Amino acid sequence: MFTGIVAGTGILRGRRGAGGGLAFNLEAGFEFADPEEGESIAINGVCLTAYDIKGRRFTVDVSPESLTRTTLGSLGVGSQVNMERALRLSDRLGGHMVSGHVDCVATVREQRPAGPFTLFSFSLPEQWNRYVVDKGSVTIDGVSLTVNTCSAGRFEVSIIPHTLQVTTLGLLKIGSRVNIEVDMIGKYVEKLLTVQPVISSGPEQGKLNSAFLAENGFF
Repeated sequence: MFTGIVAGTGILRGRRGAGGGLAFNLEAGFEFADPEEGESIAINGVCLTAYDIKGRRFTVDVSPESLTRTTLGSLGVGSQVNMERALRLSDRLGGHMVSGHVDCVATVREQRPAGPFTLFSFSLPEQWNRYVVDKGSVTIDGVSLTVNTCSAGRFEVSIIPHTLQVTTLGLLKIGSRVNIEVDMIGKYVEKLLTVQPVISSGPEQGKLNSAFLAENGFF
């Protein structure tokens, strides 16, 4: 589990094929305190397992599923990536709850300055549009951001200078592809509203829907 508060960036030092997937050799741009073999680390928002940790260098395996769903397969040696180590229960939750399980890839459609900030507009696959809401949270290449506005197939975020400086978002340009993880709460709520669990044995029970939630004070 992560928060979308990137610890820093790193460099892809090497890549090789590994059983239908890839193995990346990465170097973090920051010190690893108390590294643990097998710990989780988010690379551009993708939860991966770090092993063979030697100082700031470590290796991760990228599965065929991750290559299909994310932009990791397009990274070349020398590419800069965002990194975040897994959340500890004692840490501050500065962003939002992020699983590191990327949902889709979005594309930068517009980039423009707004005072000291930079506004980015992204397009994303239609089936994921319903999970992106005004003032809701979204994770872009592992960075927790707030949605300014959204419409059919598009959404916009405002990025502060600090974030552009310390993450790879400052390297984005029109046409760049990024990993997107939508807010997991929306997906869970949708699943609860579409399944039909047996709530009780009464003749009028059996569905968890908006009417049931309203009657029981959730709305």
